[in-house]
Amino acid sequence: MREIITDRLVIRKFTEHDGEDLYEYFSNPNVLEFEPYKPYSKEKSYVEAKRRAGDERFLAVCLKSGKLIGNFYFAKEKFETWEVGYVFNDKYWGNGYATEGLLALMKYGFHELGVRRMIAMCDPQNSHSWKLLERVGMRREGTLLKNVYFFTDEDGNPIWKDTYEYGILKSEFQ
Repeated sequence: MREIITDRLVIRKFTEHDGEDLYEYFSNPNVLEFEPYKPYSKEKSYVEAKRRAGDERFLAVCLKSGKLIGNFYFAKEKFETWEVGYVFNDKYWGNGYATEGLLALMKYGFHELGVRRMIAMCDPQNSHSWKLLERVGMRREGTLLKNVYFFTDEDGNPIWKDTYEYGILKSEFQ
């Protein structure tokens, strides 16, 4: 995957040197409220940055200054369909960075990688996420009821969650 450059961002592969910036938002419970993991320690963030440096599915989203402010998950599924996900440092929320980055990633996927269809999943309670998906032109294709769990209660029972599924075809992308 090549580097993607927008007016304000650089979307690139992770490097093992991204640990400190990754820790800045992976240690924040507010950022991870809808994610399938708990806040990371500094050490775990450095290990994760190194792991992601070798994993093509994760992309670092950086300001042009080099500051890592978020990341995308972008993975090929079956039938030329790719799934996208994202997490951004809350210090940078509300500035249009996620919209700018996601549109650039979609353009790259559809026009350079031959993506036919792109999908995204999000928690119905995460209105910031599904509003972002709608802002970039994706449509809500369904609601999956109690289809996934990430954590269990004190008795070990799954805490089931619903999921919105969004999608867009290459032919629909402007």
